[in-house]
Amino acid sequence: MIAWGYLVYAAIDFGTAARGGSSSAWSFMALACLGAIACLFVGLLLVARLVRALGITSAPSTGSSDSPDRPPRPVGGKRAAR
Repeated sequence: MIAWGYLVYAAIDFGTAARGGSSSAWSFMALACLGAIACLFVGLLLVARLVRALGITSAPSTGSSDSPDRPPRPVGGKRAAR
């Protein structure tokens, strides 16, 4: 999360420099923004894995009709049932 904060700060700083007239700062700002997005995404993935490892959440169900909770789905759909 520290890296994400630094990349956001860098993007803001490069954006300020770019609006001041530095044309190369636009590309650095774009790279810092992309890096911040990637860093936040990876951080959220790691938090989700940590929460799952701690047992706070459970794995999603597979959704197969073989589970004992649900009856099997009919094959075909509404038109085939006519």
